[in-house]
Amino acid sequence: MSDAPNSSDGVASTLLLGVDLQPTFLSIMPASGQPLLRRCHLAVRAATGLGMRVAFTEQRPDRLGGTETSLVSAAPADAPRWAKSAFSAYGDPVIRTALGASDIEHLLICGLETPVCIYQTVIDALGSGTAVTVLSDAVAGRRPDDARMCLEALVRAGANVLPVETVFYALLQDSAHPFFKAYTQLVKDHA
Repeated sequence: MSDAPNSSDGVASTLLLGVDLQPTFLSIMPASGQPLLRRCHLAVRAATGLGMRVAFTEQRPDRLGGTETSLVSAAPADAPRWAKSAFSAYGDPVIRTALGASDIEHLLICGLETPVCIYQTVIDALGSGTAVTVLSDAVAGRRPDDARMCLEALVRAGANVLPVETVFYALLQDSAHPFFKAYTQLVKDHA
């Protein structure tokens, strides 16, 4: 199993991928998706604050709408929003080409839905040789038991499954990091 990113050096080769964080899907998650949305905001703001690349996939945005606007606003202005019809992000040739053409060595994944699009995207990313960390508190499924079983299967397949705070504190490594104070405030704001 490959290691989760654990230093500022890992930021340049890491991409935070927000999968299908569309209001249509958020509204059918347990508790209307609000806890998930808060954790995804934390991940997007932390990645942006560290200078990490961020991108979003959108499942059939022509029919289901685009990414939650507050997440898009929290991301860098140049964060791509890729439309897809395949469940796996890697099932879309445009996304697969974009990810393969970049120097992305590690994906951090947040979004929906764990038993479908998250699971398939992670399996395909691992199959392409890309390391993956699923942000465990920033993914969800309509059926929590199904989501839990899929996360366990992804660990067995070689993915890291860790909470948002753990991953970003590992990237910071030290309270002397220039982004540390801002990050701890983000943690408080998005608890």
